[in-house]
Formats: sequence, structure tokens, C-alpha cells
Amino acid sequence: MQSILSTNYYVHFEESAYTNLGQYLNENFHSKIFILVDTNTKKHCLPLFLKKSELQAKAEIIEVSAGEIHKNITTCNLLWNKFSELGADRKSIIINLGGGVITDMGGFVASTFKRGVKFINIPTTLLSMVDASVGGKTGVDLGALKNQIGLFSNPEMVLIDMDFLNTVSTREMKSGLAEIIKYGFTFDQALWQTIKTFKDLDMSVIKKLVHRSVEIKNDVVLQDLLENSLRKSLNFGHTIGHAIESYFLESPDKKSLTHGEAIAVGMVIELYYSSVEFNFPLQYTNELKSFVNEFYGTVAIEVDDMPDIIDLMKYDKKNVNGKVNFVLLDTLEHCQLDVQLSTETILEGLNYYMKN
Repeated sequence: MQSILSTNYYVHFEESAYTNLGQYLNENFHSKIFILVDTNTKKHCLPLFLKKSELQAKAEIIEVSAGEIHKNITTCNLLWNKFSELGADRKSIIINLGGGVITDMGGFVASTFKRGVKFINIPTTLLSMVDASVGGKTGVDLGALKNQIGLFSNPEMVLIDMDFLNTVSTREMKSGLAEIIKYGFTFDQALWQTIKTFKDLDMSVIKKLVHRSVEIKNDVVLQDLLENSLRKSLNFGHTIGHAIESYFLESPDKKSLTHGEAIAVGMVIELYYSSVEFNFPLQYTNELKSFVNEFYGTVAIEVDDMPDIIDLMKYDKKNVNGKVNFVLLDTLEHCQLDVQLSTETILEGLNYYMKN
């Protein structure tokens, strides 16, 4: 697969990834090499990476607990202290080997330690390959509120090895697929036309979709690095989706959702808003709803849950002057940005999702 040039770094794929990593490390002095993993990637991905990269004797491994619940400042403090104890300096480099939690948090920790240490992202999940690892966003959660603390900071490179997908659970693969569906509605409907035929995961097809998804995200980032306009389109499904994800994460009587499960629901609801506000074809809204219910299962959102979900949206990063801004569609591949909705319309969308 052809490498993709981003702002000032490349995304490399498959064997080319390791060739370019080896060349980079040979040509640039680094006082120490650290590999950040979580408990899952240490077990399932690190042995493969060390074998392919030949870094067994050269790198210090740092492990954190797995899961979104640990993507916070407390874990960052542990990491900053660990780097200090191990003698990390400004000539050190951090290799983030993991899913979106690791690439988001590892990039943030690297970018703030000693005012900036170089880092490389190696995503190991479908979600992080097509979204989290590319584009320069780093950060952590504030309580249950997603990605409230962070900054834009580019890696030295991003390396995508599809073999890591063999270590990912079916649930997490489906989670990552939701972000590809997002690209299908917002930028390239051919992606959605392919995915909507899935009855189950088709790995051979998914691997082909990864490169196209990275192309799309990179094209958007190159046009709007700091998310002032076009890049906001990548938040389709995320305004209410993040609120649902946060609500289910912090509610003791609810089972937590994966990011993709919440975003899939969010896209269904926000397509409903698109149909109401901009006459987006209802056939696609119903089509997506049917697919999401069958492929992901229905998320039980009760009437009593809805006020709290709506309240959580006030913390969305796209908000301005206290107003909740949505990304909606008027046609396939064309978004309307910074759309504000009445509470009545927001409730209508939640109810639409819950109706059989």
C-alpha cells in the first residue's frame, strides 16, 4: 500500500512501515526509546511488533491499564513520573503501540513532557487506524467527558500493520467500522454502499477500506488542521454519540458502550435530524437505522435517560457560547456545520432511534 503524506509526517503501511521505522531510528539519534502499551497490547501486539521491528534489546517497555476509564490525568501523572524515573529527556522518543486510548494519551503525554518529546503512533485497532492515530489530535478525558484535555501535536510518523487486526475482538472491530461508515456518509458514499451489505465482518474488505479511510481523513486534515471548518465534518454522529457514550460510562446501572457503538447510534439520530432540518433522504436514515440495529444491537435508551444525555452535550468541544452545534447532512457527502436544534427536536431523534 502506498504511504500517505500528511502535514509533516507520513502514514506508512504494512512492511513499508517497518522499513521506514528502521531507517528513521538509524538516521536520528535518540537517547532512549520507550514503547507505551496497555495490558492488552503488551500481551497480544508487543511480541509481534518487537519481532518485526527488531527493537527487543533497544527499548524500555511502559505498561498502563487498558480501557477508556484509564484515559485521564491520573494515568498521565503516572506516566510523566515514570519517564522521569527512567531518565527520559528531550532526545527520547515514545512509540505508542495500541488503540485510540494509547495513541491519544501517549501523544498528549509525549507532547507535554519536558515541553515536548517526539513520538510515533502505531495503531493496533481498526478504530485507531482509521481515526484516532491520524490528524494530530492528542488528549485525555475529564471524568466521563470525552477528550476535554489535549492539544494538536503531530507524530514523527504513523505505522499501520494490518496483522494487528488479528488480535482485535469482533466487538472492537465493529466499533472501528462505525468510523468508516461515518466517512461513507460524509465524504465517500462508496464506503457505505460496501459496508451496508455486511452480515458479518469481512476482513479482506475491511483491510481495503482502511487505506481509503486514512486518505479521507488526511485530505480533510490538510485542508483544516485545527478544525475551524471542514474538519468539523468528521464529528458527524459524535455530538450526541459522545454524550451517549459518556452517560453509559458513568452510569453504574448501565453497561458501557464502545466508542463505535455510541457513534453508530449517534449517526442514526443525527441523520434523523438531517432529515427533519434539511430534507436529507429518509430512506438513507432508515437504512442506517436498520443496519445499526442488526449489526450492533439496539442500545436501550430509556425516557428517563434522555435529559441527562442532552445535558452532557453542553460539554461538546464544538460548542460556542453555550450553544450545542451539530454536524448534519443535506445530501450524501455534503455536511451542514454548526447546526443548532431545539430540545424538542433532539428528543424526537432519541425517540426515533428507540422506535421499532
